[in-house]
Amino acid sequence: MVDPDKPVAAGKQKVGFVSLGCPKALVDSERILTQLRMDGYDIVSSYEDAEVVVVNTCGFIDSAKQESLDAIGEALSENGRVIVTGCMGKGDDAAAIRELHPKVLSVTGPAAYEEVVGAVHQFVPPSASHDPLIDLVPPQGIKLTPRHYAYLKISEGCNHRCSFCIIPDMRGDLVSRPIGDVMDEAERLVRAGVRELLVISQDTSAYGVDLKYRTGFWQGRPLRTRMYELCEALGEFGIWVRLHYVYPYPHVDEIIPLMAQGKILPYLDVPLQHGSPEVLKRMKRPAAAEKSLERIHAWREVCPDITLRSTFIVGFPGETDRDFEVLLDFLREARLDRVGCFQYSPVKGAAANALPDQVPDALKQERWERFMTLQQTISAEKLRAKIGQTVEVLIDEVDDNGAIGRSTADAPEIDGRVFLEGAGGLQPGDFVEGMVTGADDYDLWVG
Repeated sequence: MVDPDKPVAAGKQKVGFVSLGCPKALVDSERILTQLRMDGYDIVSSYEDAEVVVVNTCGFIDSAKQESLDAIGEALSENGRVIVTGCMGKGDDAAAIRELHPKVLSVTGPAAYEEVVGAVHQFVPPSASHDPLIDLVPPQGIKLTPRHYAYLKISEGCNHRCSFCIIPDMRGDLVSRPIGDVMDEAERLVRAGVRELLVISQDTSAYGVDLKYRTGFWQGRPLRTRMYELCEALGEFGIWVRLHYVYPYPHVDEIIPLMAQGKILPYLDVPLQHGSPEVLKRMKRPAAAEKSLERIHAWREVCPDITLRSTFIVGFPGETDRDFEVLLDFLREARLDRVGCFQYSPVKGAAANALPDQVPDALKQERWERFMTLQQTISAEKLRAKIGQTVEVLIDEVDDNGAIGRSTADAPEIDGRVFLEGAGGLQPGDFVEGMVTGADDYDLWVG
């Protein structure tokens, strides 16, 4: 373990990094790492080799908070010099970190890039011999994802005040990145070999509303800071562009023709959360279930191949048996392709904690099992219907048994996979086409 009181020896300074949470937090980690690398630090993967360890925490739900606290404790035990940042770095959570782990060197909130880098400089001063003209960083920055795909964060924060969520308290209101900056980053990533861009934010479909669609410039060309113009411009790169966290606002309808034309992937990650209007009101969600179903049917009319992914919560306070049956009916009618489901868990500071009629844990579990059984059946039926079709696959892994990749319907880490026998010289990042020969509840096999 590093002695936190012992001066750091001169030479190339080394930083360890632990990144927890969602893709948006991963992008924060990448930005911090890029700046540290530009400042002359080496990034190492072991506690014993690091002069300091940065832990980027997740504070979305209680289990994530506990994982973050455990990671901080492990880093302190194994290294001794720990800087904490991320979603647990504000308010009561920050106080809890300092109470449980008083030896941490610094605690900052989410997207606090300058503060984190400043803390590293304070406790492990950069080497005086660093020359930024020699110790170059790749133009795309330091990435924590495989070389062939990357997350592209287009905004920070959220304007909604959903009763189960504290993200606005942690990350603030929506702040859109200038479209020129977004496009410049995307271009650097594509030049570096990225074959798939995953567009993320807290609310992707609200991109630009805070700037009143201000005009920016990319390659000397004017572009409005708006979701449609961004998707249209990203589609010109000729790679996969996948949209996440898209609320079903009316203007999203404008994006669907771009999918039907093959300019961006026919894939939407839409956080619907429930199908009962009464539950959605208590959640203070911005879209009604009836309108969402109408919109889903309309999207499929324009782009029959569209893949729709969503997440839901069961056991929300006040959810009755009738509400849950309405949710199952919604699922049967929507026939979504990819679905995740969570049992409601109170988050400290969320308004939903004060709602009456909390649902017992046993009933949450029962409803979750029924929900997942139904969705598993829907997923299996939809995947079996693909047998005999030709699909395009982006290769993620190759080994002696073959290759594993993803179709246009599959986002990394959260959706299904495509298994290919006989890799035949394939490499991660390659695109191949093949006929679907088999399917199970979530994955495909291509011959």
